[in-house]
Amino acid sequence: MRKSILLLILPFLLPALRVAAQQGKPFFPAKDLTTTGVYYYPEHWDEKLWERDIRRIAAMGFEFVHLAEFAWFRMEPEEGQFNFAWLDKVVDLCEKYHLKVLMCTPSATTPAWMRIRYPETFIMNSQYIRGEHGTRGLGSIVDTTYRKYVTRIVTEMAKRYGKRQSVIGWQLDNEPDAKPDFSPASQEAFRQWLKAKYQSVDSLNAAWGTAFWSQWYSSFDQIIIPNVNLVGWWGSNPHAVLDFKRYAADAQAAFLDFQAQLLRSNIAATQFITTNYTAVSPGADPRRTKLLDFATYTAYPNGGSSNIGESGFRLGNSQVILFASEYFKSVGGVSGVMEIQPGPVNWGNYNPLLLPGTVRMWLYHCFAAGGRLASSYRYRQINYSAEQYHGAIMQTDGVTPSQGGVDYIQFMGEIQKLRKYADTAAAMPAPLNARSTAVLWNLENYWTLSQQQQTRQWDTWNYPVKFMQIAKSFGAPVEVVAENADWSKYKFLIVPAYELADEQLVQKWEAYARNGGQLVITCRTAAKNRQGHLWEAGWAAPLTKLIGAAISAYDMLPDHYKGNVLMKGEQYAWNNWSDLLQPAANTTVLAAYDNQFYKGRAAVVQRKLGKGAVTYIGVDTDDARLETDVLREVYTAAGAAPANYPPGIFVYWRDGLYIAVNYSSDTYSMPVHGNAQVLVGTQQISPGGVLVWKE
Repeated sequence: MRKSILLLILPFLLPALRVAAQQGKPFFPAKDLTTTGVYYYPEHWDEKLWERDIRRIAAMGFEFVHLAEFAWFRMEPEEGQFNFAWLDKVVDLCEKYHLKVLMCTPSATTPAWMRIRYPETFIMNSQYIRGEHGTRGLGSIVDTTYRKYVTRIVTEMAKRYGKRQSVIGWQLDNEPDAKPDFSPASQEAFRQWLKAKYQSVDSLNAAWGTAFWSQWYSSFDQIIIPNVNLVGWWGSNPHAVLDFKRYAADAQAAFLDFQAQLLRSNIAATQFITTNYTAVSPGADPRRTKLLDFATYTAYPNGGSSNIGESGFRLGNSQVILFASEYFKSVGGVSGVMEIQPGPVNWGNYNPLLLPGTVRMWLYHCFAAGGRLASSYRYRQINYSAEQYHGAIMQTDGVTPSQGGVDYIQFMGEIQKLRKYADTAAAMPAPLNARSTAVLWNLENYWTLSQQQQTRQWDTWNYPVKFMQIAKSFGAPVEVVAENADWSKYKFLIVPAYELADEQLVQKWEAYARNGGQLVITCRTAAKNRQGHLWEAGWAAPLTKLIGAAISAYDMLPDHYKGNVLMKGEQYAWNNWSDLLQPAANTTVLAAYDNQFYKGRAAVVQRKLGKGAVTYIGVDTDDARLETDVLREVYTAAGAAPANYPPGIFVYWRDGLYIAVNYSSDTYSMPVHGNAQVLVGTQQISPGGVLVWKE
């Protein structure tokens, strides 16, 4: 069993086995701009309605249909007995009405016979209780029996549809999220992962600091998955927890690559392989996959968030698409929204009606950020089961479009028009290129900060998003990048709370600045090494030389209390986090604390370095005024005069087109050049509105 489990995870431990994703494949012709599709579940409906539905899908303007995601029970109703006749009929109908097909592997929902005969294929929760049949995503992805049956169904599907011309690609599983699995199979897989990483138990003991509280291990066989729910978050070993999250993400990625390899052996080279990570994906790490052609995301901006202004709750959370649309390009260089809700959800804190046009705005946001596909979940609102209150393109009668359906129809019609005006060979305008910005981010920093936030006011997931929002308010093109990316093509690199670092990474930061880049680093960066240990030196010691200042201490305030920072005569409030900086002689102090017992100490510093500069922001504020004004100084000094868009206004450029969306509750008058050609909307962009123009 150990050997088989090791084979499941070994590709993640041997970089030499890395296989490049097929980034050069033209799965989405540039001239199409974006391709639209919709989820359809024929297994939910009377067969007599299938042709009516497929015909209407085509008439509305959709270009592909998403099939089979949760239909394992229909394709293999009994173990080893396959029935694809019904799916063949639906694919035939799609072809009849000139629709493409995006086929899905059904591993997220196993049939009832599997739970009855093979209960070990289900995960265990932190109470060591097995999952039960009746929902999705409960398969133990490292269990060899589960993998055996996934192998069989995926192979059967690939052989049947892998050469069918109407099938453009494959989605693996559904919303992979690296669920914690405490089952015996996962316990053993975790031990094998640790053996491969550390080689000896002594090395593990050193990395985990097991001398603390008598956690010492004499052999790998003694190790169990760290169980925060039973030990308590405050007493859990943070290094063990971090490694468990790394293992879970590796196992999830290996499971996706395992399916991708099964497919690739049987499908045409023209068919892509992807999956749909959730936009807020705190467990699964798309960058760990090796065989996906690209990654897509599920974006549900609604669900009752307060958002921006009085009408914000009807317009959705702008942060969802803002971050996901850039982050998931890290895999394969392109992305798109695989699943976007055309109406209310069934899980939100409250589920208000959306302002008419809101779904169209979301679609334009995905498109503006470079999305190559936009797919709606789902075509028909189901009349029964867990998602009865989940909106759809069609209402419960199956023939009347919802407001989201109307929005989709309008969007698809406008994309057809924009295809005539776009210039896919156009170069980015010089003023935008001068503001080009990258935000460095990875999941490991999210994991370590979440485990030890130190203050309930620290918003771990949205902290880097805050800096994306600031840069977008400047009219900057912004991307989310990894450590191994080429940073030289960006004028500005923002490093927000990058807690885990090493000397090599710090050297790369330094080289970026010396070569002319504008490097912005924030508090809580490089506080720990890659193992999660504090440095046996000063706080964030590797940064001292780079930023031109030592960090002597850090502070946090109660949520009802505000500290003050003074910059250029302006007062700014903070209470989340502050680093107390001791600048070197050649370092400029941009802002200082203006109260507390350390009044006068530096809060923000800047150091010229080679052809560029390094700016360190030691404060985290709620309203982001300080961070915004510091960054405005940085952009202006670098010759990249920033725009000044208000919160909720996002402006993009792609394929020769400018696209603006409005998540705010106020109408915004967009300044455009006099010779601009307005293609969609008007300069007065109402809440939930869109403007597309060409200069």
